[in-house]
Amino acid sequence: MKIDQEFSELIELIYQGAFEEYPWSSFLARMRQLLTADLAAIFLQPPKEGSRVVMLIDGGVDEGISSYEQGLYNIDPFINLPKGEVKTVHELMTVEQLENSEFYHRCMQPNDLADFMGADLSCDQFEGRFRLGRYSDKAFFNRREKEICRSVLPHLQHAIAIHADFNRLESERQLYAKAVQQMSVGSIILNEEGRVLDHNKTAENILAMHDGLTVVEGKLHLGSASRNSQLQGIVARLLSDQRLGEQSAVEAMRVIRPSGGTDFGLIVRAVPVNQWSEGRSVPSVAIFISDPESESPASVDIITQLFGFTPTEAKLALLIANGLSLDEASDSLGVSRNTVRTHLRSVFSKTGVTRQSLLMRLILKSVAPLAALD
Repeated sequence: MKIDQEFSELIELIYQGAFEEYPWSSFLARMRQLLTADLAAIFLQPPKEGSRVVMLIDGGVDEGISSYEQGLYNIDPFINLPKGEVKTVHELMTVEQLENSEFYHRCMQPNDLADFMGADLSCDQFEGRFRLGRYSDKAFFNRREKEICRSVLPHLQHAIAIHADFNRLESERQLYAKAVQQMSVGSIILNEEGRVLDHNKTAENILAMHDGLTVVEGKLHLGSASRNSQLQGIVARLLSDQRLGEQSAVEAMRVIRPSGGTDFGLIVRAVPVNQWSEGRSVPSVAIFISDPESESPASVDIITQLFGFTPTEAKLALLIANGLSLDEASDSLGVSRNTVRTHLRSVFSKTGVTRQSLLMRLILKSVAPLAALD
C-alpha cells in the first residue's frame, strides 16, 4: 500500500511540475528524498547541436552544476540509452574506465560524487536526460531504486511534452496580446458571469483615467446610465447566445468621455468556445477599446527603415500620425513652418499619399507599431 501511495504521489508531482514556476521542483525534491539521492536533475535541450541546455536541479553543489552547464553535458556517459531503460554509471563503465574518464575527473571526483543513475528522455521538441546522483558516503543505487526510477519515466516523458506544448502556446498568446497592445487597443475579457477576468496594459491605462470607463464590483461600467445599460444588455445577450450555442453578432458602441475628449470606441464580441470549454472563469466575452487620442508607439528608427524617410521626416510623420497640426509639428521640431512643409512634401513623395489624413492612416495601420513588442 505504501509503495502505491508513493508512486501515486510521484505521478501527481510529475504532471503538476509541468506548470510549476520552476518546473518539476517538487518532483525532483521528492524523488531525491525517496531514493536518498544527493542530486536529482532533469536536463532539457532542443534537438539541435549547440543549443542551450535547460537545467532543472535539486541538490548538488554549485560548482558541479556550473561545470556541467559549461560543457560536461557533452561528455556525460549516459548517452543514447534505449528508451525507457535506467542505467547506473557502474553498469556502463568499469571502475577503471570510469576513473580514467574526463567525466569522472571533471564532474564526479571534484564534487565527491560516487554514483549516478539515469535515463534518456525525448520528444519532438526536446532531447532530455533524467539523473540522480549520490556522494561517496552512500551505497550505490540498487535494483529497487532503478525500478522506481524506470516506472516514472513514461509519465515524465508525457509531462515534458505537455510542458513544451504549453510553453509554445503561452509564447504565442503573449506575442498576440502584445501585438494588440502595441496597436493601442485595450482588451478586457469577461467570464461566464460577465465579470472582468483579465485585461491588457492599454485597457488598464484607460480604466485608470476614470474617464467614462470603470470597473465596479468586478463589472465594467460606463459613465452614462443609458450607455451602461446598453453595454450590460449586449453582454447579457452574448452570454445567453453562447449558452444556447447560437452564433452572436459583433456589436459596437461609443463611450462618451466626461473630460470632453474624443469618444472611446468599443467592440463587444463573444469568445469562441469549443465543446471542452467548461468550468468557472472561462473567457466568454471580449471587449476591445480604441482611444483615438492615443499616440502611435512606432519608433523613428522603424519608420525610417519602413518608408525610407530621413530622421527628420520620420519625426514629422510620427507627429502628424499622432494628430499634431503643421504649426504644432513646427514648434515640436524647432524649425520653421516652411521647413516643415518641405519635409512634408518629401514624406508625401516617398509614401505616395497626398493628404495628412491619409499619412496618419498609413502610419497607424503599418506594421511599425509592432516593432516594440519586447
